[in-house]
Amino acid sequence: MPHRTTNRPADAIALDGGGATRGIHHSLTATGTHRTDPRPHVVIIGGGFAGLSAARALANAPVRITLLDRTNHHLFQPLLYQVATAVLNPADISVPIRWLLRNQQNATVVMAEVDRIDPQARTVSLDSDTVRLSFDYLVVAAGARHAYFGHPEWESHAPGLKSVEDALEMRRRFLLSFEAAERASAAGERDALLTFVIVGGGPTGVELAGMIPEVTHHALTGEFRRIDPRQARVLLLEGGPRILPAFPEELSAQAQRDLESLGVEVRTRCVVTQVDSDGVVAGGERIDAHTVFWGAGNQASPLARQLGVALDRAGRVVVNPDLSVPGHPEIFCVGDMAATTTADGAPVPAVAPAANQMGELAGRNIARHVAGSATSPFRYVNKGELATIGRHKAVAVIGGVRLRGTLAWLTWLFVHVLYLVGVRNRVSVVVQWAYQYFTFQRGVRLITGTTVHRLLKASRAAHEKRRVA
Repeated sequence: MPHRTTNRPADAIALDGGGATRGIHHSLTATGTHRTDPRPHVVIIGGGFAGLSAARALANAPVRITLLDRTNHHLFQPLLYQVATAVLNPADISVPIRWLLRNQQNATVVMAEVDRIDPQARTVSLDSDTVRLSFDYLVVAAGARHAYFGHPEWESHAPGLKSVEDALEMRRRFLLSFEAAERASAAGERDALLTFVIVGGGPTGVELAGMIPEVTHHALTGEFRRIDPRQARVLLLEGGPRILPAFPEELSAQAQRDLESLGVEVRTRCVVTQVDSDGVVAGGERIDAHTVFWGAGNQASPLARQLGVALDRAGRVVVNPDLSVPGHPEIFCVGDMAATTTADGAPVPAVAPAANQMGELAGRNIARHVAGSATSPFRYVNKGELATIGRHKAVAVIGGVRLRGTLAWLTWLFVHVLYLVGVRNRVSVVVQWAYQYFTFQRGVRLITGTTVHRLLKASRAAHEKRRVA
């Protein structure tokens, strides 16, 4: 089926009179895209793995592309936890989207916030509805955020890990807790400040939990005079029967043993029922902690709800086999926005390889649609599962082969360097890893934002409250 043109002019923007709107219009047309350009217009929402793969798959197609993202960078999310634990800089795992698409002449990058999608009118509204983009094809790759199971108020007390801002906030809270504990006057107050709770036993939670003891037992040793960072307590709480549920049971058990050998308290079948500024209630027990990190679930971008189609429990669009939205063959949902299954009926995991594969297929299907050819169904190729726990400690399943220990750890290192975008980032990450490996130090221990005085004030108030109770 050939593409259907809209009744709007073929430019990307429908102007509504504002000066800011006109400025954005001029910035787009200055790249060579003209109002009368007859090529179908493809709008891609999101510059993550799926969005970028879709854009690249259309590099040689007779279309013009507008890629929208609220940030100016593509982020390698699998290594965000290393930013949160002071191993890497944000710049080590992020690359400007414009730079990535600089040689693709049919692609325009626009940094903007998407407010609304109108599937019937085929428009996307940006920046508080000051700009409307018309599209012939739409790829929704807006990703996901943390799911707090009906308790959005928990987010301020237990940040998740999806963006650079999330990672920097985690790093700030993590490092600040030691500074506050050094100044704390009561033992109970120090204990709460040196207790770290990670909620969720998936790869993010496991990798965070495994990294913290390396910092407390090595990087911070000998730097404080009133506290011993090695006395820090780390708890990993998982509501299900085992951590890393996507892995074979024997590897999940190995990962738990590895964490426990590092001093991490792993609690399974331990459901969190309350999170506040002073700690959590889990498994019926109150755990006093001023630092709680969240890795327990994902919720697709709320943009999915605007498509007016069926969603799964995580808010993802239940897509057609070719990743198009039911009733809208011109709209595709990919990555963490799409609910689809493998050949054996299992859910496709929310991992980078799956997002890359979905984005690439969506791009190729749009090209087929433009050419009047039939689209192809999505078939997920599982390239393996990887999770690292610590130095020489990891688990992996590659091509059906189960790995653990040093070999799995080396495989994890190689795969993550391979998937990083850009030579500079690969070199920078390898240098930082080598520095950390040989010195046990962290090179990125900058604390910004809230002062230690404010955290001390809050911790003292919480300690007094517990003492009176």
